[in-house]
Amino acid sequence: MKNSNYKVHFFPVDVTVEIEQGKTILDAAYKGDIFVNALCGGDGTCGKCKVIHGSGMIESMPTTHVSVSEAQKGYVLACSTKVMGDLEVIIPEESKLDKSQILVGNFPQFSGSLAAATAKTKHFKQDPLVNKIYLELPQPSLDDSVADYERLCQGIMVKTGIPLEKLTANISVLKHLPKLLRESKWMVTVTLGHHHSFVEILEVQLGDVSANNYGVAVDVGTTTVVAHLLDLSKSETVDIEATYNSQIKYGDDYIQRIIYAEQNDAMEVMQEGIAEDINQLISTLIKRNNLSIHDVNAVVCAGNTVMTHFLLGLDPTNIRKEPYLSSANLVPPMRASEVGIKINNHGLLYTLPCVGAYVGGDISSGVLAVRQDEAEVLSLLIDIGTNGEIVLGSKDWMMCCSASAGPSFEGSGISCGMRAAKGAIEKVGITSTFDVICKTIGNAPASGICGSGLLDCLANLVRSGVIDRTGNFQKGINTERLRKTDNGYEFVLVSKDKTSTKRDVVITQADIQNIIRSKAAIYSGISTLVESMGMGMNDIEQLFLAGGFGNYLDIRSAITIGMLPDVPVTKVQFVGNSSVIGAKMCLFSKDAYEIAGKIASKMTYFDLMSNNKYMEEYVSANFLPHTAIEKFPSVAEELRVRS
Repeated sequence: MKNSNYKVHFFPVDVTVEIEQGKTILDAAYKGDIFVNALCGGDGTCGKCKVIHGSGMIESMPTTHVSVSEAQKGYVLACSTKVMGDLEVIIPEESKLDKSQILVGNFPQFSGSLAAATAKTKHFKQDPLVNKIYLELPQPSLDDSVADYERLCQGIMVKTGIPLEKLTANISVLKHLPKLLRESKWMVTVTLGHHHSFVEILEVQLGDVSANNYGVAVDVGTTTVVAHLLDLSKSETVDIEATYNSQIKYGDDYIQRIIYAEQNDAMEVMQEGIAEDINQLISTLIKRNNLSIHDVNAVVCAGNTVMTHFLLGLDPTNIRKEPYLSSANLVPPMRASEVGIKINNHGLLYTLPCVGAYVGGDISSGVLAVRQDEAEVLSLLIDIGTNGEIVLGSKDWMMCCSASAGPSFEGSGISCGMRAAKGAIEKVGITSTFDVICKTIGNAPASGICGSGLLDCLANLVRSGVIDRTGNFQKGINTERLRKTDNGYEFVLVSKDKTSTKRDVVITQADIQNIIRSKAAIYSGISTLVESMGMGMNDIEQLFLAGGFGNYLDIRSAITIGMLPDVPVTKVQFVGNSSVIGAKMCLFSKDAYEIAGKIASKMTYFDLMSNNKYMEEYVSANFLPHTAIEKFPSVAEELRVRS
């Protein structure tokens, strides 16, 4: 018998979705393109997709994520509640994923300073991947009977030095060229696109419009998508925009998204979603700066290997299966329109080269941004997220690996965890009397705690003696903040009368163990990579921290808990969104783009999961800071002084 269809009316967004009986409320949210904070992709493990059942028939599975008091108020998990009739559903504040909460102003993870965002491009000669040149060609005569296309190519060669044999053109250019040359009286602007071994004539336009040449550099992140609009004729950053990656609703982790796409035949949905995110960013930037979409001639995208696959419509399923292979690491430039990105019809899309299944183009881009490939001394680049990508090396060699830190740094699997958005606790201080001082993003009332706040919290819990080096709460401390619940002990950071959710923001024993496991994965990756090269932590002269999470991080706290090695703080440098900076460098200079390819081919991937030393180190790193505290002399002294 065919299932009935029912209507689910979501509030306060006031959207109604029709869906089959037996589908979940989360399925209905997906269908209506309504963001609900389902970090685990609907597996029922994160407990973040709580909604309020207003009216109508449902079938809800039992879950420990909804308390008795919450259930009495109508709270259910959207992912485990089936639609059995017409429903009214309220999305509470804490379950929303509001795109307007992304902070792009002065927050370094979105490279808010235009000057700083452009600075790194000075390493290379200004020579954009897509260039526009103005030509005044000699008119043909009986004595000068060179064909139109050859005449154009000769003009390009004289102006740019590009050999004739490296020039090519599409059939559209050839068809329109005779009429256009004569209408323009042989004065035209030519758009040239760099393709590694050849240069394509993308377009020929009337008169001198060479100044109207723009490109967009995009960091295609698992959580956020960041776009920089660039004036390629001046090598300047014009504007910046960012949004959440709309694939979030299918899972916080890209492996979850691969599984979802496989199980639901949704590869095309994933591709269209990320392309549309980029299109919306480009559209916003174009409108805000009174430009024409026709003026955007190139897009350079840097992302991890899975995001690159999704963007290009490549099959990523083998990335999560032994022997963990990508479909392609180095993809040649293509028409942006081939993957649905809306710029100039002839415009090109470039994706930065990946190294392997778990080290992508965002890391090649990051190495380029900090010029680790030219470093005279041993340096370490760390991009911390769901995976911690690590690159060790110098101008002579580079080794890289990926440590699976898990999604706790993004707030998943943490009782009051959330992404770095307005209201998230980003800094935590604990006094000798166990009072807690919190700083939130935007100075808003606390609604949860993000990754940097979690690390800061953990460091101060161990410093103040609330927890011991194993991460266990010390039951004998004199404070009402430490309390026992049905699920074990928890420590209250902000009481409910001071939060936006009217619920206590707490950190639980399970949360602490989650964070310890995540930090242990990062440190173990660093340690294993360094030791495999016969070196020690003291040999590291530069440590670059990349990504939004890295910019919020308190370095001293990260060392105290044993996530970063015990190196002098002066050796650590925040480098912001190195992924988008490298992408910009490539757009501004084809030399940078070519070097990005060489960087990817130069890096040797080190597989941690098959390495016994890594597993041993990981177990040892599940302490604060480490079972071998002598590896952290400054932390040993810090804890001794405070005890």
